[in-house]
Amino acid sequence: NISRLSDLKGKKDIVVYFYPEDFTPGCTTQAAEFSRDYKKFKDAGIEIIGISPNDEESHQRFRQKMGISYPLVADTEKEVSKSYGVYGLKKFMGREHMGVNRSTFLIDKTGKIVKIFRKVKPAGHSQEVFEALRG
Repeated sequence: NISRLSDLKGKKDIVVYFYPEDFTPGCTTQAAEFSRDYKKFKDAGIEIIGISPNDEESHQRFRQKMGISYPLVADTEKEVSKSYGVYGLKKFMGREHMGVNRSTFLIDKTGKIVKIFRKVKPAGHSQEVFEALRG
C-alpha cells in the first residue's frame, strides 16, 4: 500500500491525512468533507489518501457507508503513523492513551512535505487543505 505514495511522486500533489478510527464522529465528518470535495481535488491534480490503524475490512465498510472514492490505507502496525510522528500520547476526557493524533500532510510532486496540519479540527478541514494547496 505504501509504495503507492512513491508511485505518485512526480505526478501529483498528495494530501495524506491520518485519523484515529473509522466510524467515529470526527473521522466521519472529515471523510464526508473530503469525499464531497474529492472531485475538486482530483481536477486540481491532487490525490487524497486517508490512513488509520483500522484494518482493510473496516476501511472497506467505512468507504461503502461514506461513499469514499479515495484510497484508505490500513496502518494496523502503526508503522506509517510512527514514521510521520503522529502516533503518540493523547488525552481524551481527562484520560491518557496511545493513539493517532489527527494530522494532515501536504506533499508536493517532488515528494517533499510542504505543510503539516496538527491537531486538526474535522469540520471545514477539507476546504482549509484545498486553499492551502491552491492559495
